[in-house]
Amino acid sequence: MLKRYLLAPGPTPVPHEVLLAMAAPIIHHRSPEFIPILAQAKEDLKWLFQTQQDVLILTSTGTGGMVAAVTNFLSPGDKAICIRGGKFGERWTEICNAYGIVPVNIDVEWGTAVDPQKVEDALKADPEVKAVYVQACETSTGVMHPTKEIAEICRKREGTICVVDAITAAGVFDLPMDSWGLDVVVTGSQKALMLPPGLGFVAASEKAWALNKTSKTPRYYFNLAKERKKLAENQTNFTSAASLIVGLKAALEMMKKEGLSGIFARHDRLARATRAGVQAMGLGLFAKVPSPALTAVKVPEGIDGGDVTKCLRDTYAVTVAGGQDTLKGRIFRLAHMGYFDTFDVIVGLSATEMTMKDLGAPVALGKGVAAAEEILARGKGA
Repeated sequence: MLKRYLLAPGPTPVPHEVLLAMAAPIIHHRSPEFIPILAQAKEDLKWLFQTQQDVLILTSTGTGGMVAAVTNFLSPGDKAICIRGGKFGERWTEICNAYGIVPVNIDVEWGTAVDPQKVEDALKADPEVKAVYVQACETSTGVMHPTKEIAEICRKREGTICVVDAITAAGVFDLPMDSWGLDVVVTGSQKALMLPPGLGFVAASEKAWALNKTSKTPRYYFNLAKERKKLAENQTNFTSAASLIVGLKAALEMMKKEGLSGIFARHDRLARATRAGVQAMGLGLFAKVPSPALTAVKVPEGIDGGDVTKCLRDTYAVTVAGGQDTLKGRIFRLAHMGYFDTFDVIVGLSATEMTMKDLGAPVALGKGVAAAEEILARGKGA
């Protein structure tokens, strides 16, 4: 028998409290029974996003939220800066192209965070740009971009909004929407929110809602103005993913018990332990500015990254993620976000050590685990 471990950066493990909540008999999404559930989830999402704005709930993946963040605020022919430092940064450009928005691409070496000065320079060079699209965490590389600094640049420009993909950031590290002046924030259910895939979330500032009034991009399902109106009635515009929203309420209750500071400290501790363990076993980190959500690990010379993920999965029952696009076979990605704690890190590092030994890498068993334990054993406040 193999006990399976899900250590990938989405979907992530779901707590049994959330699974049990979702296992209850389904209720109708327009029934009086459902209204207080959505009402509570709505308020708790504001707490998570650190905003006074409504956080709209879409029955979609996070990509649906990204699409909505383009189609609801811009019009065909508008220009938007897209920061492309990985697979998901490139997705902003692809969505813009699909809807007639003109992307102004800032290409960043994969593994590197964008220099905010490049954003400033691009906006000065083209003042007609109406939006800057950026990942708070680029999931494909494990990089954390300087979201606060980019938001400060956009904040000075009345007609330019800062749109943040926080799909692997919300609930991982501090990303206060209102105090930082983030205009649109997008996330998804299957990451730090500890749910199965199926819900997308979008919150928008009043500055963004002003652009919404002039946006002429065609939209039907992802119509955020209609979603905002329905959410005021504690409803969603179309059929709600009722069981997922029941689970969302349970997950947010768990998160509130831990508190935002506790959540951020836990993710930071797990990330530091993972990075220390990876380096102690002789492997390299790919991201120059690593995110607390996941660790991208360089595959040693002479070993195929596909063999690493396959051995982890098939021999040790540990599922991680490989590299994407040009990074395929070159890196693998260990997550530590959401329903993760001390021994998830130990399992991931131990399985990595054994996998590397199986594949012929010169790894001494236990060195990575020991390095991580030095951090993890110091307690929650470390």
